[in-house]
Amino acid sequence: MQISRHLSKSENMAAASRTWFRLSPQFLRSLRRSDGKLFHTGRRRHQAKIIDGVAMAKEIREEVRMEVDQWVAKGHRAPHLSVVLVGDNPASASYVKAKTKAAKGAGITSETILKPSSITEEELLDLVDKLNKDDRVDGLLVQLPVPDHMTERTICNAVAPEKDVDGFNVVNVGRFCLDEPAFLPATPYGVMEMIRRTGIETFGKNAVVCGRSKNVGMPLAMLLHTDKEHHEICADATTTICHRYTPGDQLEVFTKTADIIIVAVGQPNLITADMVKEGVVVIDVGINRVMDPATGKMKLVGDVDFEGVSTKASYITPVPGGVGPMTVAMLMKNTLAAAKKDPSYGLSMHPKKTLGQKVS
Repeated sequence: MQISRHLSKSENMAAASRTWFRLSPQFLRSLRRSDGKLFHTGRRRHQAKIIDGVAMAKEIREEVRMEVDQWVAKGHRAPHLSVVLVGDNPASASYVKAKTKAAKGAGITSETILKPSSITEEELLDLVDKLNKDDRVDGLLVQLPVPDHMTERTICNAVAPEKDVDGFNVVNVGRFCLDEPAFLPATPYGVMEMIRRTGIETFGKNAVVCGRSKNVGMPLAMLLHTDKEHHEICADATTTICHRYTPGDQLEVFTKTADIIIVAVGQPNLITADMVKEGVVVIDVGINRVMDPATGKMKLVGDVDFEGVSTKASYITPVPGGVGPMTVAMLMKNTLAAAKKDPSYGLSMHPKKTLGQKVS
């Protein structure tokens, strides 16, 4: 006897309905409430692992602090960082404050030298020269941007290469591109260290860098494609650079095949979920201030649609809290290296030489 024959019509319909729903999860996922939101169906939505730049940067600063303590215990003075800030740009002042705060936490002494925007280029160059010759100064940087009446490249090149913890002097740029020992710009250094510490595979992978700035995009592309035999931070990836003149449809062609995407353009929502493949690693270097429609206040966002891309990526960095803290942390590593006056000053690109190498 079939039990269903003894059920009422409504009970038979309910049983059939339950079976149909069980066999049709796609229908369940398509159901919407009256307010337009999806019903919860019990199936977990994919979410990328967030690379916590704040926690990782703290770890690096603690490592630097330990090395500084060992350095001082051997009779050396603490490393010293001098920062020159020209003008009253609020963003620049905020960045400088973060750097000096990090220095204090890492056991590095620091000073901020404030100059008005009316200072001439010649006067600023004289100040830089004075700091270059000061043996008490290990690391030196001039916070960018500088006023319009100055030439940025001239100012960057004026900083002595062995004190150039920003890695912007043309000597450091050239040495780095030739796989010679050099100070790396802190942001690319931080991005590559994030990738390394997270354990993301780069060998033979397709990497796309969006942005070709000389301080971020270019050095990132160099590090991504450079032979890992030179240093553990190098990636051995097949690397493509996209920039402002890359047609939008072509940008999508590159990003859809990318295993790793690093974006440093300064354009909110440049990279969206439909432009990436499942499992991609996304590093967002962009910093943009936009209006939050929910609060009516300004907020920081990156160049990537974080919410959308997180549903497809394997790893992703947030903004804020991603690359920014790492930039400051790597600046501390550069300052320590400058203090130790390693002949290879900074990141050695020779085999078997590791980051944070101890020099007695």
